[in-house]
Amino acid sequence: MTQIKRREFIKLGLTAGSLLAAGSGSDLVTKVLGKRETSKKILLLGLDGMDPHLLHVWMKEGILPHFQRLMNQGDFRRLRTSTPPQSPVAWSNFITGTDPGGHGIFDFVHRDPERYMVFSSSAESTDAAKTISLGNLVLPLSGGGVKNLRKGRAFWQILEDHDIPATIFKMPSNYPPVPTKQKTLSGMNTPDILGTFGTCHYYTSEFTEIKEDLGGAQILQVYVLNNKVEAKLPGPTNPFKKDRQNSEIDFKVFIDPVNPVAKIVIQDNEFILKEGEWSDWKRIRFSLIPTKSVKGICKFLLKQVRPEFKLYVSPINIDPADDFFTISTPENYSKKLEKKFGPFYTKGLPADFKALDHGILDEKEFLEQDDFILKERNEMFEYELARFDSGLLFYYVSSTDQRQHMFWRFLDKNHPSYDSGLASKYGNVIKNIYREADKILGRAMEKADKDTILMVMSDHGFTPFRRQFNLNTWLKESGYHSLINRWRQGRDILFTNTDWSRSRAYALGLNGLYINQKGREGQGVVNPGPEKEALVREIAHKLEDFKDPITGERPVFRAYITKDVYHGPYVEDAPEIIVGYNSGYRCSWGTPLGRIPKEIIEDNTAKWSGDHCVSPEVCPGIFLANQKAKIGSPALYDVTATILNVFGIDLPGEMIGKPIL
Repeated sequence: MTQIKRREFIKLGLTAGSLLAAGSGSDLVTKVLGKRETSKKILLLGLDGMDPHLLHVWMKEGILPHFQRLMNQGDFRRLRTSTPPQSPVAWSNFITGTDPGGHGIFDFVHRDPERYMVFSSSAESTDAAKTISLGNLVLPLSGGGVKNLRKGRAFWQILEDHDIPATIFKMPSNYPPVPTKQKTLSGMNTPDILGTFGTCHYYTSEFTEIKEDLGGAQILQVYVLNNKVEAKLPGPTNPFKKDRQNSEIDFKVFIDPVNPVAKIVIQDNEFILKEGEWSDWKRIRFSLIPTKSVKGICKFLLKQVRPEFKLYVSPINIDPADDFFTISTPENYSKKLEKKFGPFYTKGLPADFKALDHGILDEKEFLEQDDFILKERNEMFEYELARFDSGLLFYYVSSTDQRQHMFWRFLDKNHPSYDSGLASKYGNVIKNIYREADKILGRAMEKADKDTILMVMSDHGFTPFRRQFNLNTWLKESGYHSLINRWRQGRDILFTNTDWSRSRAYALGLNGLYINQKGREGQGVVNPGPEKEALVREIAHKLEDFKDPITGERPVFRAYITKDVYHGPYVEDAPEIIVGYNSGYRCSWGTPLGRIPKEIIEDNTAKWSGDHCVSPEVCPGIFLANQKAKIGSPALYDVTATILNVFGIDLPGEMIGKPIL
């Protein structure tokens, strides 16, 4: 019997009850049942970092017609973001309908209080519990794996309980994907195959002083001999070897002696690039043991052949067709997408902002790369949009966030990295990505029928990042943190120069401040109870009162005491204080890993010039819908409550949101 689409099935006026009355053996029953047809559909766009102020300004200019039309049809509200407004925290609020006290994600990193060390807040890798050694090999007898550390249930799991279909495309903070039969593809926090958030490789014959702490990039010196370069592409650590050495692949580059062209040969790939040209995706394979290998995909950019040779290799993304890593549910969903579209970006933050910040890519090359990403995403969106006929479709855009981070300096003439020459070329980059988002919204509006609730949201907005605040330095200068050797100040990370016997507080992560509590921290000195409570409120008060000696402004808009603002079972695991920075400020680049420079505040001269890891009042997100809102100031977890309410599902007890529409 021909399969009937669910929406066609409803138009026939048939019901599940009438089919069941006809007998459970009915072929039509087996074809249609299994996913509940919904009278309402939800089409939800997640535009990371879209800022309400910029959106409002450019709507008034008339360059965002679809946003304007959607607002006129329904409503536009500033959306209260998470505390702190970091992407993994914010999207976890949305995923679970709770705040960090309910889902346990407080920052990009968490800390081990016993050792004052940091680890990823999003996922945890475990080795096999049982192994056997054969020479230099270590063979697993029981599986290790990767665990998603976010607590609480995802809203699409709740939809699944009620048999409501959902497609969740590139949801941040969902690696590895939580168990579900719904179609999901992991987004931000998905690593490259090295296990990092993205490490590129840059090969150059030009002499360069390689910095030891160069994060997100490996610079490799090569030599051109007889118009040929021989090099190695580093791969993941080999878990099957006792010494856990890195795997690697040999490759060669043959340079045309006359023309600015080179041929690259790596494994089964042999291709020619002109100077300034990108390759398409190249599949590579790192052999671990004879029966096991890891497959990845990467792109090559031949930046220059002479006088100095320069070759960029993108971070090696997980191959969506490979079985080694799980990036989707069902597991074959990523493989089906790959079969239809070919290889695609799987790394969580796909555009290589680290390469731009380090000067490996220039602005033009970075935008070329991000255009590849946007093209891939739009093709997949069209595909999912065409077959969306019930339940919920969530589609995520990363480019709105990454371009604002890297190009905000061209909107802000007061930024230390402002360059008038570059601003004349790239001053409209952020406006243009808002235009692209408007086009995506236009496609969604074409698809939305009278039964579709169309919503647009961002997890936070944006603000300038001109000055960086060394929080641990402020703690030291304020008498809350002590060093062993003052002359070593600024040289160490992870508190290797800290005298814990005289330190009462410390900072790790982008916004977290911890008390060195006795009985919890490895060398804690502060008694829990009244002593700790008094110290927390004292530090919070002093932080909010502190002024930048150069600008006279307050770097800290508000210091949030977490037990006053979080709800749920994981409040005790949180930092004692979330430092909410003011517009123009953010924690320093050294604060997340416990660096203690000599100056409390320094200029931010990085290309990463816009940010949102500040106070939530400073950078709200956006919420638009084709229906009127009944809440004046909705929050991220209210969007979650709205989804469940549309489908007639009672909110679980742990959720704290209220329906917006």
